[in-house]
Amino acid sequence: MIREQTAERGVRCALVAVFVAGVRRRDPGAIVNAVVAFAATYVPRIVERVYGLEFRPWQRAYAAVAMLTHAIGMLGPYDDVWWWDHLTHAHSATLVGSAAFVAARRRGDDPRPRVVAVVAVAGLCWELLEYAIHAIANRLGLEPVLVTYGKTDTALDLLFNLVGAVLVLLLGDYALENVVRPPRTGR
Repeated sequence: MIREQTAERGVRCALVAVFVAGVRRRDPGAIVNAVVAFAATYVPRIVERVYGLEFRPWQRAYAAVAMLTHAIGMLGPYDDVWWWDHLTHAHSATLVGSAAFVAARRRGDDPRPRVVAVVAVAGLCWELLEYAIHAIANRLGLEPVLVTYGKTDTALDLLFNLVGAVLVLLLGDYALENVVRPPRTGR
């Protein structure tokens, strides 16, 4: 428990550092992403309380690191490290896909169509949001908090989202068994 809390605090401190770096650079993308990511690190605890689940420490850390990689990306890796965007899309897609996987398994359904559909739709919605935010910011003469890099980048983002979905389908039964409860059958 202490190591887990230390890891969560470490990620949150790193997000504060991203926020400070964003402020120093006057980079609204880094600032907004750090704030949103910081808040999102509390989502696993909220989900546990609301749904009566218990995540393993590595699962909480995995979710927190996804938030951290997105926020750090805004400081330069999205532009400077060719694979950074692919990594963050696949990582985030595993989180979205895992939620769909758990929901399907808990209902006793085959998770494959749901995971692929949810990840694909969420990815498309994200790309549209990214484009809209970028277009509106450009029109208003503001620095966009999300950046689009064109059609090829969008296609690669969607492809790596599907890579994340496939990873969930391959590893979900093992990696998520602690939060997947078979539906109760009454007699």
